[in-house]
Amino acid sequence: MTAVSQLKQQALPQHVAIIMDGNGRWAERQSKPRVWGHKKGVEAVRRSVSFCRELGIPSLTLFAFSSENWRRPEEEVSTLMQLFMLVLQKEVKSLHKNNIRLKIIGDLSAFSDKLVQNIKKAEALTAANTAMTLNIAANYGGRWDIVAASRQLAEQVQQGKLTPAEITEQLMAREIQMADQPELDLLIRTGGDLRISNFLLWQAAYAELWFTETLWPDFDQQVFSEAIATFINRERRFGCTGAQIRELAAENKG
Repeated sequence: MTAVSQLKQQALPQHVAIIMDGNGRWAERQSKPRVWGHKKGVEAVRRSVSFCRELGIPSLTLFAFSSENWRRPEEEVSTLMQLFMLVLQKEVKSLHKNNIRLKIIGDLSAFSDKLVQNIKKAEALTAANTAMTLNIAANYGGRWDIVAASRQLAEQVQQGKLTPAEITEQLMAREIQMADQPELDLLIRTGGDLRISNFLLWQAAYAELWFTETLWPDFDQQVFSEAIATFINRERRFGCTGAQIRELAAENKG
């Protein structure tokens, strides 16, 4: 039995997010410019999308460019934008062919009109696809996400459609990015750092976190399988005791 077949028999995460860290360091170790690492990182993206689709994981979210990344050297930011445009144009046909829906989450207002147009075209082309959803977080920050959702609710209050007392977690969740997708189950970070860097702050409330020293261009099916296997073996309690969770699981089996 293959590793994929074995994993398919388990309770898999329904939504995985990955902080793709380590491209620059990977390139430096190869004595290459940092942009080389970003280009090699695209191959890891393809592998990860293919693996999730093969396993039947409905949603995969990749942190491509944070709202803080604008602080990087101008040349690197410019190259990243060009690479984003090229990859978007090149990969969207493959995504569509494989019945994968593409969503770009983040503040698009900072991007060029041409890039925004290409994003909208790619999303429209793949909108009806059902095999899985690939979310690319670009110019995204978790705090921005929460603030944007709060503004939406504030506008509803201002328009008289809602009172402050009626605002609940459920209403807030409807305005947060990816509200139409499964709750985030597993958050992976490559590159060795032990932080989530302002990524999916709301969505990650009950997610399992998994960190690896592996740099993103080296992230392959074996490492991904390790993350998923760890997730499967963890007991997710959601505020309950372990005994309560086991009792509920026994009742569901019965």
